[in-house]
Amino acid sequence: MSSGVAMGIADGVVSGGDPVPADDLAWKAGWQLRELMVRGDLSPVEVVSYFLERIERLDGHLHAFITVARDDALAHARVAERIRASGAPTGPLFGVPVSVKDNLWTRGIRTTAGSVLYQDSVPSEDSVHVERVRRAGGIIVGKTNLPEFALFPRTLNRLTPECVNPWDLERTCGGSSGGSAASVAAGMTPLSVGSDGGGSIRIPAALCGVVGLHPSNGRVPRHGGIAGNPLFSGVGPITRDVRDAATLFGVLAGPDPRDPTAMPDPPPDYLRSLEDGVDGLRMLWVARPGEVPEVDPAVVAEAEGAALGFAELGATVEASKESLGMEEWFDAFYVLMDVDRYASLGQRLYEDPSARGVLSQYARDHFARARGITAVEYARAAHARLRLIPRLHDLFGAWDVILSPTVGIVAPSVAGPIVRPPLVGYTFLVNFAGFTAATVPCGFVRGLPVGLHIVGRPNAEALVLRIARAFEQAHPWAHLRPTGVAARPAQA
Repeated sequence: MSSGVAMGIADGVVSGGDPVPADDLAWKAGWQLRELMVRGDLSPVEVVSYFLERIERLDGHLHAFITVARDDALAHARVAERIRASGAPTGPLFGVPVSVKDNLWTRGIRTTAGSVLYQDSVPSEDSVHVERVRRAGGIIVGKTNLPEFALFPRTLNRLTPECVNPWDLERTCGGSSGGSAASVAAGMTPLSVGSDGGGSIRIPAALCGVVGLHPSNGRVPRHGGIAGNPLFSGVGPITRDVRDAATLFGVLAGPDPRDPTAMPDPPPDYLRSLEDGVDGLRMLWVARPGEVPEVDPAVVAEAEGAALGFAELGATVEASKESLGMEEWFDAFYVLMDVDRYASLGQRLYEDPSARGVLSQYARDHFARARGITAVEYARAAHARLRLIPRLHDLFGAWDVILSPTVGIVAPSVAGPIVRPPLVGYTFLVNFAGFTAATVPCGFVRGLPVGLHIVGRPNAEALVLRIARAFEQAHPWAHLRPTGVAARPAQA
């Protein structure tokens, strides 16, 4: 991993890339915080209070949160203290602060999906994901920013200011799980739960320099959210630490009777093989998503150096001369996604003039486009998906995983246009075919993070996480801090 420009925030002080003091809770992994609380070295109230104060101090510049659940979080922290004092068993996320993307239901905490139409919506039920996080002992500290109904590659909506990138406040954090990625990258929470319909976990994670995992289709149930996509969307972890990602994913994964599309079999223990390394594995490097001229050669070169470096760890790595051929599948993917979102939510809003009038422009455009798609176009797109799945299996061949850049460019300026192909070109095929993939920080280009994309076959999350962990051990990034907020005074 190249050093790039790696200055950062440590309690508002530029750290120049040096490790922060051992007692700085902001940069500890979630599993480390849990150990401290289980031992009694820290209390859950102390930990939660620390992160709530940090959010209050920094988020006026980042806008990673739509809602901060201060009272609810402290109440659950006090319950956690009583659990530990009683000697009762503690869960794998005991006392750990967690942020949740604001399209997933949270009982008693408003859930807006980034829309003014839902700005006062308070669910009476948790999503299955929040339910499982709470059961594992995690403490929800807030709901993270997203584009309206997760429909845009920037975390921009009409409800809140735009969420920006902790490495450079003039650049986007990506989308649609942008607030989740920013909250983790800035040390405001060690863990976050995001959702991914075409790259919405992995893209902002890569642009913000953190870890993100998209699950295989059905590995995590989908019950309990606004504007999800049962064809392609998955819910997964965003963290700074791969062990945290494996732990949180183990909490989220598994069947649920409320989602008939969920895999019926129980998931494996994702921590069991996490430290097994990559010796003997076979990896295929694919440099190009397709014919996408906007892809930055410097970004590709940074990710390629990281990918080929697995050979030094005992893996076999070969560079493919082929591209992913994204242009063959791009239109079909968006036909299915657009129609599905329109059927589940958009039609009701778009055909109500009073609701349509307050939608963001990109949401109106999205629903208008979906409304005009014909049944024949939809069927052809579905057939294209059926052709893609065996094509991807053929590309894997004897290889265990496929490696690529996660995103073909660094984080774009918020003042510039959005060009979608280099943002999603490496990621959307994973969703379209139902495969799994993770992104890990692998370097910097012009001082901005670059992500390495690790793509696995369906249900290969344990292998993908194992490879991500091996890379993390060989090229540590935990000491690197984003610069964006460091030079700014705390918001009054």
